[in-house]
Amino acid sequence: MVFSIEDEAARCLLSRNFANAALAGELAAAYLDGGYMNDPLLPALKQSAQGTVQLRRLDDIMPAMDDAYHQRFFDAPGLKAKTTVLAVGETLRLFVSFYSAEPTGEACAPDLAQLAGRLALLHFERALDTGIPAPLAVLSDREQAVCLGILKGRKAEAIAADLGVASSSVVTYRKRAYSKLGVSSRAGLFAICSE
Repeated sequence: MVFSIEDEAARCLLSRNFANAALAGELAAAYLDGGYMNDPLLPALKQSAQGTVQLRRLDDIMPAMDDAYHQRFFDAPGLKAKTTVLAVGETLRLFVSFYSAEPTGEACAPDLAQLAGRLALLHFERALDTGIPAPLAVLSDREQAVCLGILKGRKAEAIAADLGVASSSVVTYRKRAYSKLGVSSRAGLFAICSE
């Protein structure tokens, strides 16, 4: 999961669960629907200096986590481990989180987690300059074009004509994009791109 925290709002930039795509979308929606305000790491992210990347594990934050938050985001979905990178750049403050259903070990190797945090920060800050909604920055050019067409209210046939491909290709690009974004519908696409 990659979330951007801005003032008193949060945006989901990436939501992916390789074992259960629907779960990623559900958790991201719950987090955006006010759950982020109870995140025990929120004060640390807000106070972090520009250019910093910090690593936190679930064990480190458990004492500050309230029971309702733990139940909703860990017990109910069966998540046992979490590694989160707090990454602060020039324009973004990101939570880059890795989860595991395995009770032992880390959700992600520390060096890999920090590298992913730095790369996410570079990627999404650069994506802001393109005018494309930040969540779409993780998609291929064709997947982006299809999603932008959908966001403009265009039908698959019109998008296909714009791209010079068959309508079935547009459907394939849409399915791939939705899978990468952790959404399952047009409404889900609008939700993550309008925040």
